[in-house]
Amino acid sequence: MTQTVAAPPAAVPVRAWVVLALGLLAQAAGTLLVSAPVYLIPLLHLQLGLPLAAVGALTAAPTLGMVLTLVLWGAAADRFGERWVIAGGLALTTAAAAAAAITAAATDALVPLGIALFFGGAASASTNAASGRVVVGWFPRHRRGLAMGVRQMSQPLGVAAAAVTVPPLASAAQTSGVFVAISALLAVLTVACAIGIRNPPRPQISRAAAAPAGTGTAAAGSAARPAAPPNPYRTSAFLARIHAVSVLLVVPQFALATFGMVWLIAGLGWTPAAAGLLMGASQFVGALGRIVVGALSDRVGDRVRVLRRVAVAGVIVMVLLALIALAHGAIPAGFAVGGVVLVLATVVSVADNGLAYTSVAEAAGSAWAGRSLGVQNTGQFIAASAVGPGIGAAIALLGYPLVFGLIALAPLIAIPLIPREDRHG
Repeated sequence: MTQTVAAPPAAVPVRAWVVLALGLLAQAAGTLLVSAPVYLIPLLHLQLGLPLAAVGALTAAPTLGMVLTLVLWGAAADRFGERWVIAGGLALTTAAAAAAAITAAATDALVPLGIALFFGGAASASTNAASGRVVVGWFPRHRRGLAMGVRQMSQPLGVAAAAVTVPPLASAAQTSGVFVAISALLAVLTVACAIGIRNPPRPQISRAAAAPAGTGTAAAGSAARPAAPPNPYRTSAFLARIHAVSVLLVVPQFALATFGMVWLIAGLGWTPAAAGLLMGASQFVGALGRIVVGALSDRVGDRVRVLRRVAVAGVIVMVLLALIALAHGAIPAGFAVGGVVLVLATVVSVADNGLAYTSVAEAAGSAWAGRSLGVQNTGQFIAASAVGPGIGAAIALLGYPLVFGLIALAPLIAIPLIPREDRHG
């Protein structure tokens, strides 16, 4: 009797890790530009006295630009490949950052700066959908959770870089100096991605297998043409449900990233420098958390089960943060406890992204991954665009404790929407 031995998992080529690293850096640099206005809030609101709602609208400008172009960039990656979509998008992002620097040096008005940031966000969207395609194309399934977790470090790392660098740069060189530095970094990464990124091999689905025997010349001619894969949105509600869940889970993520630093300063009395360092540290820890959660999903072989646990944890930490915001004065060392809880809430709020991205890419399949990741990002950034002005106005009206409690409703609503099983295209 013969015994069947399972084949070992496919090895991951070195090129895959190189491309992953460049995609991570590319999106982190784009996130740095998109997040920079958030960390200008202490300068613009607390020092210059601009209304919080107006400054919140400025923070929404780059995410609004992303919303309008994410699906287009994803479709371009599906059609033309990831390499030049990423490199070309970074080149346009560099130009927009330079325009923001020139605008900030020429005028104190927020509208021209917001327009430049809008186009910067529109261009930086290229790295979101395309770098996700690169990960799914280069890595086998048993390593995708880990790889996408690494790739998803890009956003918290970009936010962390903004938290640590933007406040001191703004103090030393004002707003224009911030965008000069960002444009220089983007220019370097544009060249690196053009040289180092390679498109992953794409499977070719032939109609030959579907053609019945003896169908003659017509079947032979059709075999040369790749079959059009079915639209995954028509075959299942899985993708639509993951998109909806991600929209809900992004609300606490962007609310804390946008207003967490302001709460530390105005609500708990932290200095701007200390608050910036804490926010940067929280984003860095959150980036590591994405890797851990992605690797866990590889280990258990189930993305959505881990995603459900993250959503439950999101409800718990937001309620806890609301209680701390309400009673920090009556808590021993409430000044420090509030910071610790904010870090915990921030880490949990970013943990879902890699899981959702991997689920979307696997369910969509290689032919639809770019567009589906574009839709995924679009929904998230529509919510993010509303978070800046909406949460800012709510805080001004209701205060931080009640708003933090209301934000907990978003992950609570998301829990029953999470599918019970993974789906693969």
